[in-house]
Amino acid sequence: MMKLASAALLFCFVAAGVAPASAHVLLERKEAVPGSSYKAVLTVSHSCEDSPTVKLRVKIPEGFIAAKPMAKPGWTIETVKGPYARSYSYLHGMTIKDGVREIVWSGKLPGDFYDEFVFVGFVADTLVPGETLYFPTEQICEKGSFNWAEIPAPGQSAHALKEPAPALRLVSGGKAVFRVGAIVVREPVLRAPPPGARVAGGYMMVTNTGKEPDRLTGGTLEGAGRFEIHEMSMTDNVMRMRPLKDGLVIPPGETVTLQPGGIHVMGLDLGRSYAAGQTVKGTLVFEKAGKVDIEYAVRPIGAEGGGHDHKH
Repeated sequence: MMKLASAALLFCFVAAGVAPASAHVLLERKEAVPGSSYKAVLTVSHSCEDSPTVKLRVKIPEGFIAAKPMAKPGWTIETVKGPYARSYSYLHGMTIKDGVREIVWSGKLPGDFYDEFVFVGFVADTLVPGETLYFPTEQICEKGSFNWAEIPAPGQSAHALKEPAPALRLVSGGKAVFRVGAIVVREPVLRAPPPGARVAGGYMMVTNTGKEPDRLTGGTLEGAGRFEIHEMSMTDNVMRMRPLKDGLVIPPGETVTLQPGGIHVMGLDLGRSYAAGQTVKGTLVFEKAGKVDIEYAVRPIGAEGGGHDHKH
């Protein structure tokens, strides 16, 4: 039976175009979207020259937060906790500053079998599409070990590495993302104004991935005579709106959300109409990062992500 299982596993590797001798510790799902949960499945498909694997240690990279391993029958699990390099926004407005930085499984995996080691976590919204997270993993056997921790240099293929770290590539997930310098703009949305309206509100998420604050100072909107950054506040039970003449500060390592009922951008003196389903070109200007071209997705008033009817 042991030989039959080994032969079946060999067939799976050959069918996938991977030879057992060159198999690595890999993440089953290799892409994730910033600002979302992710289930990591590490696949161990070989041993150290037929010596059973007895321990697997994975280091959790910065930006992968709230990691939690899944219980695994026959294996003991240890976690090493510690502070993050910075605080992160988590679910339901929660802010977290520390969490699991390392997970260690101890048990026994014979060389004739493969197994999966599972943990879940959250990809911080300060990370951006195009980046890659690496999970250095040490595989310890009764005789020998592998240290899957090599990270490719810029322009280098991971296939050129002897013991590459499991990699998770960050993608946009079909959401609009624009970048200039350290600034990342996600999902710009423009509310379709009522017929004859002369103003339109825009919303988005702006992330500063740098180490210094930057400032949104202005921009343009196709078809608008003027562009302003506005803040809404409640005073004496009256909603009031005022322009931010000094712009909007984007702190380092943080995401600022422009949303209905709060800070947002405004196109004024409109010379055209905007219909739901259209895209509208515009720009944003940042004090340090400079100008970035963006596109707003036009949505009807009341749709998710907006819905405040602007009146001046």
